[in-house]
Amino acid sequence: MNIQTVRDELTTDQLQQLVVSALEDFKAIDVLVIDVTGHNPLTERMVIASGNSTRHVKSMAENLVLKAKSKGNPPLGIEGQGEGEWVLVDLNDVIVHLMLPQTRAFYNLEKLWEASASHRSTVSSPA
Repeated sequence: MNIQTVRDELTTDQLQQLVVSALEDFKAIDVLVIDVTGHNPLTERMVIASGNSTRHVKSMAENLVLKAKSKGNPPLGIEGQGEGEWVLVDLNDVIVHLMLPQTRAFYNLEKLWEASASHRSTVSSPA
């Protein structure tokens, strides 16, 4: 018997909004969305955000996974959830990097992608 996973396939913009909303719900710090369409064959958007502790990073990842599953878009993979220093959630069209601030500063993915101002959008964090 062949069982096929059913996905409700949100558009990339809808998926990005779901990600940003889930991260804002858990008070993510410095949320950044980078449009990598045409620059990366694996995904269209990268979302990078920080948490203030490993527990915070893990909680943000868990909340994001629950919200994505509830909308019919379960992650293709999750890495780093055990340690919580850097958790990657692969939602296919949107890949999410949740990191401790020192980990984010060390790897500096924002610079790695060298995204132009037209491809970047910062989501302001609540005070």
